[in-house]
This record gives sequence, C-alpha cells and structure tokens, in this order.
Amino acid sequence: MSSATTGIPAASAPRAQRMFLVLAGFFIANAIIAEFIGVKIFALEETLGLQPFEWNLFAQSGSLNFTAGTLLWPVVFIMTDIINEFYGRRGVRFLSWLAVGLIAYAFLFAYAAIALAPASWWVGAAKDNGVPDLQAAYAYVFGQGLWTIAGSITAFLVGQLIDVRIFHSIRKRTGERHIWMRATVSTFVSQFIDSFVVLYIAFVIGPQHWSTSLWLAVGTVNYCYKVLAAIALIPLIYLLRLGIDAWLGKDLAEQLKCEAARD
Repeated sequence: MSSATTGIPAASAPRAQRMFLVLAGFFIANAIIAEFIGVKIFALEETLGLQPFEWNLFAQSGSLNFTAGTLLWPVVFIMTDIINEFYGRRGVRFLSWLAVGLIAYAFLFAYAAIALAPASWWVGAAKDNGVPDLQAAYAYVFGQGLWTIAGSITAFLVGQLIDVRIFHSIRKRTGERHIWMRATVSTFVSQFIDSFVVLYIAFVIGPQHWSTSLWLAVGTVNYCYKVLAAIALIPLIYLLRLGIDAWLGKDLAEQLKCEAARD
C-alpha cells in the first residue's frame, strides 16, 4: 500500500497511519453493515411513537418509511468528510473502491452460504419463535436481489466520487475556513444523486418496475432525511476534527491537512 494510493504522506508519523486505519475501519465497516441491514424497511413515525404522517408527493401518499441502512449512512458521510480533510482525494477514492470491492466480496460469500445445504434440524429450530423455516428466512434477509446490490454499489461509488470532487472544489476557495460548508454542500449534491440512482437501478429498471411517481416520491423522502442528518451532524464533524488534531498533535495535523488540500 503506497502513499500515492492512500494519500498518507510518505514521511508521516505512525500516528497518522494509525488514524487512517481507524477511520478506514469505521468507513468500510459501516458501509458493509448498511448494505446488509438495508433489507429491512422501518416506519419512522411508529418507531418514534408518533401518529403516521400521511405525506403526499408526486401523487403518492403514505407514512415515512426508510431502509434500516439509513441509520448508518450518515456515519459514512462523516467519515468521508473527515478522511477528505486529513488525507485528501486519494484517501477517499482508495477507500471508496476498497469498500465497493469488500461489499461485493461480502455478498458473494452471503450467496455461497445460502447455497449450503442446511442441517435438517436447524431449518425448523425457531418454529416456537415464529420462524417456521430458518433457511428461507436466512436466504431472504441475506440474499438481496442482484439489481438491489448493483444499484446500491453504483450509487455509493458515484456519490463518493462526486462528494470528494465538490469537497475539494469548495476547499480551494475557502481554505481551512467553513468546514461546515464543504461538508454539507458536498453531501447535499452527492446524496441527491445517490438517493435516486440506487432506487432507479434497483426498482425502476429492476424486476419491480416502479412507476416514475413512486420513484420520485420515495427518492425525495430519503434525500430529505439525508439532508437533515447531514445538518444535524455538523457539530460532530467539528468535534471529531478537534479530537484528531489533539491526538495527532498540531504540527502533524497541519501537515496532513496542507497536503490533503494540495492533493
């Protein structure tokens, strides 16, 4: 793993390398977990103990439903911005491609596990808990359709590459000031694309053939959630930046940020 690939300065201290490893771990782990738990759709209002909000968009109405993966994608957004701040475009691009490869790897072995012949006693082991066929449940939860996987991976990668470009474009104009601006604007644009691309590939051109109005309505609701999450998490970005500055030390932190800005 070369510094030219990851964005870590060749002469950087072990602390910088360890910090990159920690950030990369959280980034990739959250991306993979979000892909797998995203098969569950939850109702926001009922989860919060509220009456369903009957939204009406593009001739579609209903309650606010999201995939469980939305719980973790805001963490991925934060990791993207922090890695961008200290390790530049090369760091984010390297981890984005690595995450895509590992997500595909994880799904490959999920399908392999589904194909294994289940033990006869295990299939009905959870009948008393309301799960009559564990093999069918396992296959349904972990065996997401290929269209869904393709849409999610494509949207994630495109969104990340756009995010890093916009982040650095704003950084060139603002310098070290206004981290909130480059973090939120890059997220607003990249997640607008992400929110609609994944649904279009998975559900419009995929086997379910959603109508255009349903695609626009669900995409809009999901995008609005991501925008609100990005705004709510701005203080956390500043806290993480301060914590990393303190752990790395002022000189090393400034060296990393300067090299990241020139990346």
